[in-house]
Amino acid sequence: MSERAGQIVRAARELIEQGGPDALTMRALADRLGIRAPSLYKHFPDKAAVEAQVIGVAMAELAEALEAAEPIGDLLALGAAYRRYALACPHLYRLMSNGPLPRDLLPPGVEDRAALPLVRTVGFDEAAARAVWAFAHGMVILELDGRFPPGADLSAAWEAGLRAFAQR
Repeated sequence: MSERAGQIVRAARELIEQGGPDALTMRALADRLGIRAPSLYKHFPDKAAVEAQVIGVAMAELAEALEAAEPIGDLLALGAAYRRYALACPHLYRLMSNGPLPRDLLPPGVEDRAALPLVRTVGFDEAAARAVWAFAHGMVILELDGRFPPGADLSAAWEAGLRAFAQR
């Protein structure tokens, strides 16, 4: 990625972090960079390509967080790392996890890297890894959407769910 493309991706990320995925428009992005919108198309063919690069950055960050937790060797540590990232970057999390994933536009290997710590932790059982991810994603989305009752002990719910998977 060129230096200018990297600047565009960083500015896109800032827009998303501040206003959610809908805040990213090519016009808003150009305004943030102090350029005219058509200049963006020298580096990216369309908004979807910019979003895919932001998703790639977010997935790489999530992978780093999970890799740091993986040596502990249990689902609770991975779940805690996943939850921390999602709650710290809710708009990025939604961008990378809502709707179809633009796999053909992502940086090579980033999706596999993000999944690998969980796949290794569950003993390379891909079905189990998908089930754990679905649980974690559901918990995070419900928490982000404020769907749990006030005062609910979400840490206990996470632990109970992840322990159930770990006992299989």
